[in-house]
Amino acid sequence: MSLVADKPVAATVFIVDDDPAVITLVTELAGAIGLKAQAWPSAEVFLAAYAPTGPGCLVLDVRMPGMSGLQLQKELAQQGATLPIILITGHADVRMAVEAMKAGALEFFEKPFRPQELCDKIQEAIKLDRDVWQRRKEREDAESRIGSLTPAEREVMQSIVDGKTNREIAAELDLSLRAVEDRRARMMKRLQVESRAELLKLLK
Repeated sequence: MSLVADKPVAATVFIVDDDPAVITLVTELAGAIGLKAQAWPSAEVFLAAYAPTGPGCLVLDVRMPGMSGLQLQKELAQQGATLPIILITGHADVRMAVEAMKAGALEFFEKPFRPQELCDKIQEAIKLDRDVWQRRKEREDAESRIGSLTPAEREVMQSIVDGKTNREIAAELDLSLRAVEDRRARMMKRLQVESRAELLKLLK
């Protein structure tokens, strides 16, 4: 895989390492594939500054003064963060690697690592996180559209979800067929769907 991405990606590689040389290397790799990079010399400083605003991944040193990389990984998990984590260390052992992967790390590299392998894994991590952000955006958008419905439109929506026809809905709600059709049309327009299949997909 080339170090040059097909197109720029609006994402950030977060780097937490107390080794300036590693920070420089990872920053250059990120730039080579069209990614922004932000670096911190310790886990504590990163935690105080990190605010997720878009797709990204975390390249994290395991052994640092103060909070270790594994401790930071656990803290982020407890906070519900979904940021993919790539761990690197100059002092690896099997137990440490197993612990990191069980805790959800995407990869565990031992120094000295091959820049191309790290680069490839960063791109994989970014793709995973972009998918997470896209799904989150779709959910929020769906919730916003559903929230715009009137109680009457919600009633019709639920009946459609239940598989009822317009005539069945009209009889159940004691409405005219035309009234149901009008409510259904308004509901579908607000939700930006054109069929029951699309409605079910939106509510999934």
